[in-house]
Formats: sequence, C-alpha cells, structure tokens
Amino acid sequence: MHTAYSADALTNPKALVESIYANPSVKAVAITDHNTMDGYYKVRKLAEVYKGEILIIPGVELRTQLGDLIALGIEELPVKPWTVENIIDFTREREGITVVPHPYRAPGLGDLATNYNVDAIEVLNGSTSSFLNEMAEKLAKAMNLPGVAGSDAHTLNQLFTVYTEVEVSDLSIHAVLKSIKNGAVRAVSTRDSIHF
Repeated sequence: MHTAYSADALTNPKALVESIYANPSVKAVAITDHNTMDGYYKVRKLAEVYKGEILIIPGVELRTQLGDLIALGIEELPVKPWTVENIIDFTREREGITVVPHPYRAPGLGDLATNYNVDAIEVLNGSTSSFLNEMAEKLAKAMNLPGVAGSDAHTLNQLFTVYTEVEVSDLSIHAVLKSIKNGAVRAVSTRDSIHF
C-alpha cells in the first residue's frame, strides 16, 4: 500500500491505519511508498496503539532505469545508484526479500526480471488489467517463483481489492517474509477489484 508520502498517492497514514484496524481479516500490511520510507515510519508509529493486532511490514518501491522493484523487510533505503542488482544485494544483506511489481505494466521489469535473482513476482495487482496479471503469473511460473498480490492502493477506496494470503507460524516480519520466499502464499482478488 502507498501513502501520501508517495507523490502519486493520496492516502492519509492515520486513515490508512484506521481502515486496516477496522478490517478484521487484515493482520499485516506492507507499506511500499515510491522511493521513500517516510510513510512506513509514520504508519508504524500510528499503529503502535494496535500493537500485536496489526503487523506493519517495512518496504519501498524503488524506481530503477529498467523498472520498479519492491524491497520488503528493510528499514532504510539502499544507497544509490538504484540498480536492480544493488537493490537485491542490499535487501538480501538485511534478510529482506525483493518482489517484482506489475511486471508488464509500466514501469515494470517485464521479461528482464528473468535476469535477476528476485524472490517473488506480483501476479495480481489491483491496478493492472487481467491480461497483464495473467502474463505476470506465467512469468512467475516460468521463473519458479511465488506469486503474490498487491493492492497498489494509492487511495483509501483501493484498499483490500487484492491481497496475499500468507501461511505463518507467528505474526512477525521474519515469518511473513520467509513464507513468501518459500511460496506459502496465495494471491487473492475480491469480486470488484479489477475494472478492465
């Protein structure tokens, strides 16, 4: 999910936390603002009152010259230049994971993703057409990688349109990231999520 700390998003962090808490089926969210972690830190602080009820996963969606890449589980930005290789190395050194978001929608990595040792492919994006999501699913299968879902929410009304079910032993960042990497996930769409 994105917050107003992303230049193209409008979601107020306080309203986001309240919406997450109001949805009883949501136990964890990844905050992946564009090229900044400020939204993550604000949401994490606001969510402290719900300690143990909502897991806020640190993340960022970084723009490289080749396309976007999501780093999950890191609490600081990688050093520049933001190349796909540098982001993967930086994230892995911090025991995080990398996800290729919307590979076939601009600015996605597309088939270039096959050249990199990423951990997962976003096969279901709430702002992407069914056709392009199906292409992403084929990419994940070809790369033998887990497929995850991302709402790519830039406004409150886009929240919870798609989500990733994650099998975990405990509600911790480490457990969630490990389950994603191991493929103990399922990408799910709500009935009204895709309007193409």
